[in-house]
Amino acid sequence: MKLLQKTHIGNLELQNSIAMAPMTRSRADMNGIVNDLTVLYYTQRSSAGLLISEAINISNQAIGSPFTPGIYTQEQIDAWKKVTKAVHDNGGKIIAQLWHTGRVGHSIDKGGVLPVAPSAITIQGQQHFTSQGPKEYETPRALETNEVKQIVQEYKQAAINAIEAGFDGVELHAAFGYLPNQFLVESANQRSDEYGGSIENRSRFVLEVMQAMVDGIGENKVAIKLSPSIPFNSIIDSNPTDLYSFLISELNKLPLLYVQLMNAMFPTDNLPQYPRDIIGVFGKQTQHTLMANGGYTRETGEQELEKGIAKMISYGALFLANPDLPKRFEVNAELNEADRATMYGGGEKGYTDYPTL
Repeated sequence: MKLLQKTHIGNLELQNSIAMAPMTRSRADMNGIVNDLTVLYYTQRSSAGLLISEAINISNQAIGSPFTPGIYTQEQIDAWKKVTKAVHDNGGKIIAQLWHTGRVGHSIDKGGVLPVAPSAITIQGQQHFTSQGPKEYETPRALETNEVKQIVQEYKQAAINAIEAGFDGVELHAAFGYLPNQFLVESANQRSDEYGGSIENRSRFVLEVMQAMVDGIGENKVAIKLSPSIPFNSIIDSNPTDLYSFLISELNKLPLLYVQLMNAMFPTDNLPQYPRDIIGVFGKQTQHTLMANGGYTRETGEQELEKGIAKMISYGALFLANPDLPKRFEVNAELNEADRATMYGGGEKGYTDYPTL
């Protein structure tokens, strides 16, 4: 199986072509510090070719949901060192996914402070998970131009902190409607400065963040996750094909570790401009190692690799429920079902208690 074949990306030698996708688990404490359960959680899954951490807040402002980890204080960095050491001691490799949620948050969990965004536009038709239960989204505060530039530098510092914490690299979470994604699309970005208007301007924030992180930690250590056809969190664009084609062409100029593309995971029947074949349309455009994500099984993951566009497949819920997923794929064993009720928050139940073979 191609999934089980050793591979390499950048300077990393990987034991197989299976990645664990980043998944929010909300098990950190109120100060964004991960604990020994988190160490166990990642250690259990270190047979992945590459582990990608849950999304990690780059600053206090970046926080969108309660009990999510950070990497901007020394205590947070030191806690992650235990995770990365355990993964490396078990032969694994681990990347830190860096996160700023932008408008996908609520003042309840931000000390009464409103979320920020490219523009003061509210997410419609959804509620946010808060420490006090589901709440309607608030209208975010639009960032000033100098604040945008400050956030670029916060990403750079978070990348430096991640390397200090022992991670093998970082991935920018530019998908699923979070801050970088908000800058990219028209529905969330109606700015009139250098970060708004044209496709080039709306792409500027993401490209500046990527360049800053490369400057901070070096070549072949920075990656990005994109979701060109996911309208979740009120992320709509009139021409996503031109937008992401431009962005990918500009990313091709940077010495990146990989590009991770999410498949279309939501119905887009009312959005005919959104391509369905994400890997076919955008995967062929990147000159970087391509990782494909979203809804793959053992069989469809193998088929995707056989096409020769993607080099790795990342699995989310399957890896959450099956700590030994590569072994199960190898022997074609039955898979545990993920318990949706225990995905976010809590203790070991639904986190570190899934059985292995």
